[in-house]
Amino acid sequence: MKDDDIHLALEKRLGAIHARQRLGIEQDSEPRVFGGGLNTFHPENWFSAHAVIRSILKMTGFYWIGRNNSLKHQLVKHDIRIPNLPPKFDGYTLLHLSDLHVDMSVNATQALIDQIKSLEYDACILTGDYRAKTNGSIEAAMQGMLHLNEHLKSPVYAVLGNHDSIRMVPELEKAGIHFLLNEAIEIKQQNESIFLAGIDDAHYYRVDNIEKAAEQIPIDKVSIILSHTPEVYRQAAHAGFDVLFCGHTHGGQICLPGGIPVTLDAKCPRRMGSGEWQYADLTGYTSRGAGTCIVDVRLNCPPEITLHTLRCG
Repeated sequence: MKDDDIHLALEKRLGAIHARQRLGIEQDSEPRVFGGGLNTFHPENWFSAHAVIRSILKMTGFYWIGRNNSLKHQLVKHDIRIPNLPPKFDGYTLLHLSDLHVDMSVNATQALIDQIKSLEYDACILTGDYRAKTNGSIEAAMQGMLHLNEHLKSPVYAVLGNHDSIRMVPELEKAGIHFLLNEAIEIKQQNESIFLAGIDDAHYYRVDNIEKAAEQIPIDKVSIILSHTPEVYRQAAHAGFDVLFCGHTHGGQICLPGGIPVTLDAKCPRRMGSGEWQYADLTGYTSRGAGTCIVDVRLNCPPEITLHTLRCG
């Protein structure tokens, strides 16, 4: 889509003021290595990091091992128990994919597609970071996402990450991916329902608005929130959400033996870096992500495809 068409579509989708604000924030937020966002250091914006890390890994002999690892997605089957879950939703399954970075490695994206094609689930959730870089063209990422979407079963719900542009939304929504931009929807199973909310990027652009998403949800209903990052765990818990699904951390991506992350690039407790965690009455799950960032390498931290099955608590 041309820029003018994208802007018109966003104004229709978000309203004129919201669209101008979101586009303006994105344009003003130049990729910074230091400052901006929740963290003070953003290695994904330091473009020399790609060459430095790749060179170190090649010198130590780990590069090709790690690159091969990035093609081996681990299927995680995860039961999540929710108090007061309507009985009709017991067994409801969500395919959770995060941090796809589809234009980082065509081979990794194809390996992901090959594995998810035969999976059974009721809905798919995508928790952000579809592009490899944090700025510039969206074309390669759009092609990769549209190709991936051909192999996803609807409905598909998504949020944006710190690598993503709001300009990606109109065409992806036209293809059938429903973005939740500080919004909530009701999901029904016969005469019972739960609510699914999603927020815009909270890590770098900081355009999340949990209050706006939560105000649409009746207080007595089970509610799930999608966020790119786990860093909003306090806000989500105190807003009354039951479950938070997220990604962003890649589980560390390059980890020490035992899966100990060198860094998580997230301002949250390290126990929230991957897998299930608890905070107050909120149950969270952080995906290790299906793709790679900065370099297409995984060490002691396999890429993840997750099937969450909701269970009555």
